[in-house]
Amino acid sequence: MLKFRKKDKRIKEVLTEPRADRRTLSYVPDPEQIRVTADRRGKHAMKNGDNGADPDYLNQLRTLSLRYVAEFDVRILPGGQGRKAALQGTSSDISATGMLLKLPAANPGIKVGDKVRAKFKIPPGAMPEGFESRVHIDATVVRAFVDATGGTQVHMLAIEFDKPLTEYMRRKRWGYSVYSASALLFGAVLFIMLMRAESIIYFKYNMVLYLYSLIAALFLLTRYLFGALYRDVPINPEYTPGVSIIIPCFNEAEWIKRTILSCMNQDYPVDKLEVIVVDDRSTDQSVEQIEEMIQLIHSEAERYSTRDRLTYTVLPENAGKRVALVKGVEMAKHDLVVFVDSDSFLDPTAIRHLVQPFQDPKMGGVAGRTDVENKYTNAITKLQTVRYYIAFRIMKAAESWFDSVTCLSGPLSCYRKELILQHADAWLNQKFLGRPATFGDDRSMTNFILKTHRTTYQDSAICSTIVPSQTKVFLKQQMRWKRSWLRESLRAGGFIWRKEPFMALFFYIGLIVPIAAPVVVVYNLMYVPIVHGIFPGTFLMGLLMMALLMSLAHLLLRKSRLWVFGFVFCLFYEFVLLWQMPVAWFTFWKSTWGTRETPQDVEAKLKKEARRRKGKKFGLPQ
Repeated sequence: MLKFRKKDKRIKEVLTEPRADRRTLSYVPDPEQIRVTADRRGKHAMKNGDNGADPDYLNQLRTLSLRYVAEFDVRILPGGQGRKAALQGTSSDISATGMLLKLPAANPGIKVGDKVRAKFKIPPGAMPEGFESRVHIDATVVRAFVDATGGTQVHMLAIEFDKPLTEYMRRKRWGYSVYSASALLFGAVLFIMLMRAESIIYFKYNMVLYLYSLIAALFLLTRYLFGALYRDVPINPEYTPGVSIIIPCFNEAEWIKRTILSCMNQDYPVDKLEVIVVDDRSTDQSVEQIEEMIQLIHSEAERYSTRDRLTYTVLPENAGKRVALVKGVEMAKHDLVVFVDSDSFLDPTAIRHLVQPFQDPKMGGVAGRTDVENKYTNAITKLQTVRYYIAFRIMKAAESWFDSVTCLSGPLSCYRKELILQHADAWLNQKFLGRPATFGDDRSMTNFILKTHRTTYQDSAICSTIVPSQTKVFLKQQMRWKRSWLRESLRAGGFIWRKEPFMALFFYIGLIVPIAAPVVVVYNLMYVPIVHGIFPGTFLMGLLMMALLMSLAHLLLRKSRLWVFGFVFCLFYEFVLLWQMPVAWFTFWKSTWGTRETPQDVEAKLKKEARRRKGKKFGLPQ
């Protein structure tokens, strides 16, 4: 038997770690009305009174009350005392409204009710994106106690900030980010328009090149324009259709428990939500992890009918992600089905937001927003963080303006069950140039739906996902995505012209521009300097403006220090990812994943090993 050996080059992922709640399903509406979802600390911080069940108000409370496990140095200055009286402590957890501290000694001279000033630096990953910053904030001591957990006594101090960190950041840093990014974005757009005016002047000297530059600039600017005009479908409290969440799993032992819990722990009516996990014959400990989480939820949350709402099945053989998804849809009892990847984690209000566009009877599918969960792991994950956000909040939002989103992404998407079943056979048996289409399942199903129905994007339906943190895995993923993009774009090109005219125009431009990009780059950065001796300053300035648009949009909307990685991504794309496109041109019919052992990957490895043995037998070079 042939064994595939993999080098263990595991990277420790840096994740924001929420403080575990004592309740397993802390956000599920309580049918017995014994407790409420909103946290008392968040409600106290709002100081605006109780607005009842208003979804936006409750979501603000939830954001304020979320606590995160974080350990960093904190300096406490008692009110009215000098610098010498300052105490040095270490954070245990932090929220937008307060902090729990570990102190080095007992009786620090601070008592409950005292006013203090806290000085600390929130490190990247300790809280959600945008909070990484130095903070000097006034606070009140609300609790002092001794924690004897673990056999040792630790002196703890709880403080409540006089103003939430959200308000503090808005005044101290976020406001500057918004004003600066807005002004620079306006300047970048004007500069791009001036450059394109130059293209018109020199159009007669090279019609093809300058026509491409004009079209590319127009396409890019319109994406940002329609992305800015995009608005969510607001929540209708009366609209809560039945939803079945399908989680296909293959060798995701590390993340599957968290995925299941996030899907069950939804602020959604108990009798209208079910979760179905379909394991595609994993070869790791995935099934054991699934069973452990299901047992935990069943044992600790009986009042929420979890035995009827959370089930799993294991396929008799490894058949691929599409088979697992269809199996889950066949088991589903509700009319809407949500696909969630096994390494993706839903925000507690994701499903409530995701279903709202289905109030339109012609809506066939909806994509949620996917953020990067392990964003602070290394440079590779940071550049993906900016790219993911722009791809969803700008690019998909622009397509949503025309109700024609061309890819309902795998981490979080919702469909009408009847449409999935209607296209199931064609989806499962899809071939391209005689080869099985194994990946690109999300783009493929989107094409089936988009042909007859509308598709849209809901930015408030949020999930986070684990992205590749190793360069090799990331490059393989990008190659797979380019192949599926080419294949499915050719399919969509056959019917997209029937859609809204502007959408069709932008689709075809969006197809031509990336395909032609390698040729244009070679012409500008190699042919022109070598043959004509002209430095490609204008072309490089155009690349800089493209990077600036991406980075500044991220800064404006996310207020995060990661915005500089928009520049990094654009450089990485131009010098590395762009050159995958010519390879994809000639290999886009391939069906191997490259990052997991699907039947096609195993078959390809066996063939490669057979060729290696044959070459060795005849003394051929390896």
